[in-house]
Amino acid sequence: MIRYAKVALFAAAAMTPVAYAAVEVIGQMTPAEPITRARISTLPVGQQRAWNVYLDKSVALMEADKAALAAERQGMTEIPAGPPPGKSGGSGMDAKQPAEWYARPEARRVADNIVSFQTPAGGWGKNVDRDGPVRVKGQHYVPIEHLPANARTGDDESWSYVGTIDNNATTSELRFLARVQAAVPGAEGDKYRESFLKGIRYLLNAQFPNGGWPQIYPLQGGYHDALTFNDDALSSVVTVLADVARRQGDYAFVSEALATEAKTACNKAIQLILKTQVIVDGKRTIWGQQHDALTLAPAGARNFEPAALSSDESADLLILLMKQAGRSPSVEAAISEGAAWLKAHAVHGFVFEKGPDGRKLLPKPGAGPLWARYYDIRTGKPIFGDRDRSIHTDVNELSAERRNGYSWYNNGPAKALATYDKWAEKK
Repeated sequence: MIRYAKVALFAAAAMTPVAYAAVEVIGQMTPAEPITRARISTLPVGQQRAWNVYLDKSVALMEADKAALAAERQGMTEIPAGPPPGKSGGSGMDAKQPAEWYARPEARRVADNIVSFQTPAGGWGKNVDRDGPVRVKGQHYVPIEHLPANARTGDDESWSYVGTIDNNATTSELRFLARVQAAVPGAEGDKYRESFLKGIRYLLNAQFPNGGWPQIYPLQGGYHDALTFNDDALSSVVTVLADVARRQGDYAFVSEALATEAKTACNKAIQLILKTQVIVDGKRTIWGQQHDALTLAPAGARNFEPAALSSDESADLLILLMKQAGRSPSVEAAISEGAAWLKAHAVHGFVFEKGPDGRKLLPKPGAGPLWARYYDIRTGKPIFGDRDRSIHTDVNELSAERRNGYSWYNNGPAKALATYDKWAEKK
């Protein structure tokens, strides 16, 4: 577990914004570090080989992905435009229709699109309209033309999010394929089963030696190499792998050997969650939005996303832990103390809503509870980042662009705490 030196933790009453003596910029966000051979060499000797093997495989898969696209484009006088973008999380992949719907032409069209856009490594890009036409020769795997410059990664701006678990990418495609293959038995459904199995292998390849996952795989550098809990990415992967491990319903076709691998991956992920719960003054708190893959310390991401404790992602992790079979002392402690931390750090009597000057945190008697997206690790107080990497103590002092363009306060933990109350009753 990540431990921090003794600090003064603040009572719940001190967590309200009015408790600050003065508004101030308290620091600068530090960008996350990528996974490199130089950094791997600083690990204990017993850990280095596994990480070097992992990095070698990532590099090889990246080269193979790029080579496959280059080979298709060889001799072309005109490169096809990338696929059309969809909503955040992707469009067209409804996994909640009646079972018979997935044999219909409209479902098969989506499944054919999914199969066609699967990368050679086995993953999928994000925010793609899967109800669109299938991929044509030479077409990029992702809608790169539509990505804003600040969303691109690394030195190669034509290669971003090519295989990712961000915004439910890859996990959404896998769930849809599982439903379609179950509705299309026999040889006609083999291509969907093969694509699904390749996608599961992609998730297993992408898992870090310590049990986590990066946001993008093959690795692309920067904060995308960090162990990500952001937007429920890890819990989505674990949930899919857990279904594979059970081999029931839409997942009954999976081999016993692959199911065993999926179960092992899930167990490693749960242990990783326990290791990364941040400890301050000897007490468990919650988790960061992402953690450094090698050190496991909370890490920053984009310029306005500092290393911090993250309420919404932590709430999701608590729900995932509460779904685990059995009640080991370590899991119980992680859940109980994480829930206690969230309860103690709720904000009451305020709303974060749009007004004449944009979104602001405003007093409103009886409102709440709300939680800040980020809390300072050492003080437990809400913090907020701006585009210039400055870290603030008051959301209302951010630039208008960032204040209005990010979910700085949310009520996501309320669901986790309600779930916790029911879970605790069963002890």
